[in-house]
Amino acid sequence: MALEITFLGRTCFRLKGRDGTVLMDPVPPDSGFALGKQQAEIVTLSCPGDPRYGARELVSGEPMVLDAPGEYEIGGVLVTATAMKRADGSRTVSFVVELDGIRVGHLGLPATANLAELKDVDVLLLPVGGDGSLSAVAAADVMTRIEPRVAIPMHYRVGPETLELDPLEKFLKETGTKPEPQPKLQLTRSGLPADLTVVVLEPRLVG
Repeated sequence: MALEITFLGRTCFRLKGRDGTVLMDPVPPDSGFALGKQQAEIVTLSCPGDPRYGARELVSGEPMVLDAPGEYEIGGVLVTATAMKRADGSRTVSFVVELDGIRVGHLGLPATANLAELKDVDVLLLPVGGDGSLSAVAAADVMTRIEPRVAIPMHYRVGPETLELDPLEKFLKETGTKPEPQPKLQLTRSGLPADLTVVVLEPRLVG
């Protein structure tokens, strides 16, 4: 079974694999993105206490909610969480999720990135639109220094997004790439690209 990665808007992703489902930063209804009904064994919150990035109440059931630094093993899913600082001095948490043999790093919204904690990730989910986090230039630099197999941008202006974010085009210009947006990404360990590849996923918009 391939690991399925879906972008739901802002910093929200769903990772669905053989060993479970992880929902990262469930996006609130007033964001302009349609989260819909979600089920997951694990919910990660990179900006605890910031309602713009953590609509936990939209996830049904009783998932394990992770919002603090530490190492966790939940039903065969390994999660490492590391605290970093946001531009306003509050805390953001980066997560590395190991699911079906693939290491996925979610950077959160740091002012600067602690690259050592994200070493050896296969897939990197990174903010690129500024607004207190990485700008397009900084994000491109972080991406090339971490050198994942796949980089997926997040936290940029698209559709009805209400935050003051830069458009995705700024980041793509910095990286010199023009990937065709796709609805979701399916990956296997053996199918990872040999070289760093930027993938753009289409968020789920309201309406």
